[in-house]
Amino acid sequence: MRHPRETMGWRGTRRAAAPAALAAVVALVLAAPPPAGAAPRTAGGPQHPIWFTNLIYRDTLYTLTYKWPGLTEHDCSRIPGFGLEDLNKAFEGARFVGPETLRRTPERRVNHWRVGVVLPQLPPGNYPRLPLALGDIYVDEKNPGTFWQVLQFGVQNLYDPELDEWLVMDTFEHRPGTVTLPRRCEPPH
Repeated sequence: MRHPRETMGWRGTRRAAAPAALAAVVALVLAAPPPAGAAPRTAGGPQHPIWFTNLIYRDTLYTLTYKWPGLTEHDCSRIPGFGLEDLNKAFEGARFVGPETLRRTPERRVNHWRVGVVLPQLPPGNYPRLPLALGDIYVDEKNPGTFWQVLQFGVQNLYDPELDEWLVMDTFEHRPGTVTLPRRCEPPH
């Protein structure tokens, strides 16, 4: 049975809302949940066990890993030819899972979306497929340009033995930031 929000009117909104919110996935994020009773933080940083930044700059997706337990190399990983339009296009196929309430302080009413990358891309049927990545994104119910929580699973999380990462946002800003790439990660000239 379909959820009442999954009507034609909602589907029309779906394509406009999902890419706007999901494009923000390439923001500064922290992949470790806060300790119980901890005060909200405004961003990740060296005081946390896992600290990395994902960003898109000049049509290249960068992942800068500053700190990860048990990891001795902290390279800059680049995926050239991947811009914001590519990210939004990847999220056009996101599927609406349903409305939910994130029970934290403060509680947040969100719409849960799921996006996946499976190869080969074939029609429904009994075909062998390899799931490369899956993302569950929890988008603010009233502001589809804001996401509050993400679970990503797949080969993009090679540093983690479970191949997954939870991202929980305490704050969210809708403004561009200043990009200064470290020397080890300078863009090609």
